Amino acid sequence: MRIRRTLSAAAATAGALALGLTAAVPAQAAEYSSALKIKGVQYDAPGRDSNKCSGGNTRNEYLTIKNYSKTTTVNLKGYKVRDAVGNTFTFRNSHTLQPGDLVSLRGGRGTDSDAGNVVYRQNCNFIWNNDKDTIYFYKPTGARADVHAYTKSANDRDGNGYITYHG
Repeated sequence: MRIRRTLSAAAATAGALALGLTAAVPAQAAEYSSALKIKGVQYDAPGRDSNKCSGGNTRNEYLTIKNYSKTTTVNLKGYKVRDAVGNTFTFRNSHTLQPGDLVSLRGGRGTDSDAGNVVYRQNCNFIWNNDKDTIYFYKPTGARADVHAYTKSANDRDGNGYITYHG
C-alpha cells in the first residue's frame, strides 16, 4: 500500500510537471495542421521607412506564405493575417496556391496577380514592427494556421530585416 501511494504521488508529480512544461512552450513552437504556412517576413523594408502611397516603401515590407502540401491546391480567400496589436488583413479575393507555390502579401497599393504570386494589402501603412512583433495566420474557419513571434535582436542575426520560417 505504501508503495502504491509513492508511485501515485510520483505519477501525479510527473503529470503536473508535464503539464507545466506544455504550458511553457511558446505559441510559435506549436505545429498547426495547415498546408499553408508563413515562409518568411520582410518586417523592415530596406531604406528609410516612408508610408506614403506615392514614393513610399511599404510595398517592400511583405509576408511570404507557402503551400507546403505535395498534393493539395489551396485558395487563400478567407484566410487572415494579423499582428500583435490586431492590425488585420483578410484575403477577400480568390488566389490559389498550387502545391509548393507561394505568395507575397505586400504593403502598399497594386494589382493582385496569381501569375505574379503577389497580393497587395491596399494600405500604405506598415504592419510589422521593426523591433519585434507576432504574426498570426488564420484559416477561413478561424482556426490558427501558423504563428511566429520575432525580435530583431534574436531572429535577424544578419540585420537585413528578413526572417525565414519553415525553410
